[in-house]
Amino acid sequence: MTSLGTALPPRPDEPLEGLTLTRVRLGPGGPLGSVRIEGGRVAAVMTQTPAGPALDLEGRTLLPGLRDAHVHAAQWASVRHRLDLAGADSARAAADAVRRYAAALPAGEVLVGYGFRDGLWPDAPHKSLLDAVSPGRPVALVSADLHAAWLNSAGLALVGRAGHATGLLREGECFAAVAALPQVPAKVVDRWVAEACRAAAARGVTGLIDFHFADNLTDWARRAATGPLTVRVDAAVYPAHLDAAIERGLRTGDELPGTGGLLRVGPLKLFTDGSLNTRTALCRDPYPGLEGTAEAYGVQETSYEELVRLMRHAWAHGIEPAVHAIGDRANTLALDAFAEVGCRGRIEHAQLLSAEDVPRFAALGVTAGVQPAHAPDDRDVAERHWAGRTGRAFAYADLLAAGARLEFGSDAPVAPLDPWSAIAAAVGRTRDERPAWHPEQCLPVRASLAASAGGRVAVRAGDPADLVVVDVDPLEADVRTLRELPVHATLLAGRFTHGPS
Repeated sequence: MTSLGTALPPRPDEPLEGLTLTRVRLGPGGPLGSVRIEGGRVAAVMTQTPAGPALDLEGRTLLPGLRDAHVHAAQWASVRHRLDLAGADSARAAADAVRRYAAALPAGEVLVGYGFRDGLWPDAPHKSLLDAVSPGRPVALVSADLHAAWLNSAGLALVGRAGHATGLLREGECFAAVAALPQVPAKVVDRWVAEACRAAAARGVTGLIDFHFADNLTDWARRAATGPLTVRVDAAVYPAHLDAAIERGLRTGDELPGTGGLLRVGPLKLFTDGSLNTRTALCRDPYPGLEGTAEAYGVQETSYEELVRLMRHAWAHGIEPAVHAIGDRANTLALDAFAEVGCRGRIEHAQLLSAEDVPRFAALGVTAGVQPAHAPDDRDVAERHWAGRTGRAFAYADLLAAGARLEFGSDAPVAPLDPWSAIAAAVGRTRDERPAWHPEQCLPVRASLAASAGGRVAVRAGDPADLVVVDVDPLEADVRTLRELPVHATLLAGRFTHGPS
């Protein structure tokens, strides 16, 4: 049991007072020591035990708080309340799941599902399959990568796509259709998001970048106004809201007033291509079976000229770009645009890279925002659709060796919002009994921890007291233990967001 000589640290809605943590291991493999927290920051890191009341952590390990650098918060929160299609191994199996789920829904309610991956299915999604199991009720199923939606005839009519040939919408058509579905009331979504953030805090998360496709600054300001946030949020800006942010004088990294310093302006989110599972990632080589078609090499979402224009416009006003790029051709285009504009920023995903592009990340100062859990998730579909090229897929060790800055995210709901899942995937490159996939790309534990904590591994005086206490030293954990690592407590600005009560 944790022993206390003073009151527990306050919860997020309680006044902030000083706190001393003692008998805690100072970082992975570090010595036992003590940490003093005052005013929401780490005031001192000591190897000796100070006199006076303290929170005894009994030899547990203290780490900087973890940060998920790529989340779709409202979507992650919402899919926890939707039909889960992650286990469907065919279009027929997904349709059968719809039949069972629909039986329990009130009449007339739209059935929304999430998580199908059709890249390896033996049959093709088609509206007729969903019409057969739910002829009158609108059905909309969103793929795990968020880049495709499969609707029945009633669902297509609901979103203004009546008469669509197959019911399988990809990329822009998909995004428009999902946006046209009846929306859950904001109060309900906010409650779901708060629940999801508490669950994230229970896994050591103290911050995230929200790339949800919405007016994120407005949505998060509303949430902050109803009660203290339990994570720090960098809220991404989309092109539709860019000029409004510029008119307000907002710059990436600015804290929004009235949010306790917990809400900041994030980057501008832009797209170059689609995704691997949807076979829309823009590649140099054609997808098997699509040779000779208009989309044989994937889909270019934004022209190079428009990409450069938007990046230059944002950068001129202090807003850094974050460019979605998955295929090797898409990553080349994104890096070319960063070179032409001469700005800092991020490339999100960086899944398939040409060898000559790997050193350009460090040379241009571009952060690689990557999602290690996607590597074991996508190994089979990558081997089919990127056959002969998977040695340069999810090439995290190559990027690290070339000096690139890596930041880990989940892309939740594409993968669970759990940084330990990402760390384990980066270290082990597998999530089942199979050997590591391309083990030459495995990362050390320390590097993976740093990529999950904004570059920090050690707890330092002067830093915000965003901290996580874990029961097992990560350096002493095997891959399975890393994936399930027990989190004892999480503190945000010196307040408990998870832990003993």
